[in-house]
Amino acid sequence: MKTPNRTPAGEALTDLILGLFRVNNLTLTWGDRLVAPLGLTSARWQILGAIVAAERPQPVAWLARDLGVNRQNVQRIINDLAREGLVAFEPNPHHRRAQLVVLTDKGQRTYDDARTYDDAICLYDPRVNMLSEGLSIEDIETAHRVMTALRKKLEGDENADEQT
Repeated sequence: MKTPNRTPAGEALTDLILGLFRVNNLTLTWGDRLVAPLGLTSARWQILGAIVAAERPQPVAWLARDLGVNRQNVQRIINDLAREGLVAFEPNPHHRRAQLVVLTDKGQRTYDDARTYDDAICLYDPRVNMLSEGLSIEDIETAHRVMTALRKKLEGDENADEQT
């Protein structure tokens, strides 16, 4: 078997990427369990969060781009959220067919409930505080900077693929 021709940095990045795959899967499972009492999944919660984080209502394609995921998957989840009354569609003055997605009052309450402590249900804030125990803020910030830089490089690769 031929040994890979990786630099030490390439080898370290490979280890990081493999670790990120595992952490991503565990995070999604953790999130699914966390928001299940609200009738959400991690994917639905993530999309509600993207809607909340947007400065103004966005079409599905823009939400998908901001999340770095497939538009068709986001559309499917948005349609499910709309059927459940968590989001609604508004006309887009800039594009007739690409409607804007907005949270309903029920959607905002559901999103807020996922982040708070509600009677017997411990949701996001207390749990993320427990997860952060024993990790230094500096290490968390360094990890965030590395992941942001890696994401930007990967997005650059995607753009390069589209241009060829």
